[in-house]
Amino acid sequence: MSDQAGVHEKGTLTLEEVIKNAKNKKNFQKAGAIATFIGVVRGEDVKGEKVQRLVLEAYEEKANEVLAKICNDLRKRNGIFDVQIHHLLGEFHVGEDLVYVLVAGSHRKNVFPVLEEAVERYKKEAPIFKKEYKTSTCWVGEGKTQ
Repeated sequence: MSDQAGVHEKGTLTLEEVIKNAKNKKNFQKAGAIATFIGVVRGEDVKGEKVQRLVLEAYEEKANEVLAKICNDLRKRNGIFDVQIHHLLGEFHVGEDLVYVLVAGSHRKNVFPVLEEAVERYKKEAPIFKKEYKTSTCWVGEGKTQ
C-alpha cells in the first residue's frame, strides 16, 4: 500500500489499514484529529434510476500521480500532518466502499475543510472511470467519479 495515495484493486485495502498507516507516521503525536470520508455505491443515480452495480477502472499511473499531488498539496496546509486518498477499482455492489480519504491534523477545524477539498479534487482531477449497471448500462462522466 502506498502510504499516502493511489488506486488499489478491491479487497486489497481496508479503512483500518489506512488509519493505522496514519497513526504510525512519526509526526502523528502532534495530531488531535483524524477525519475520514468513505465513498460508497449509491443504490440510485442522480435521476433516481436504480443502480445494480458499478465497475471502476482507472488510468492507473496517472491516477496515482494525480492523487499523490493532491495529497502533497493539501499536506502543506497549516495544522495538517497527513492526507491520504485511496480509490478502489473493480466491480462493486450497492453499499460497498469505493474510496477512503483521510486527513490528520492538529485540530478538527484544520481537518474538515481539507477533507472536503480532497474529496472534491479527486472527483474532478483523477482519471477514474465509472460504468453503471442499471436497466441500461453506460459510462458516466469524463474521467471523473460522481
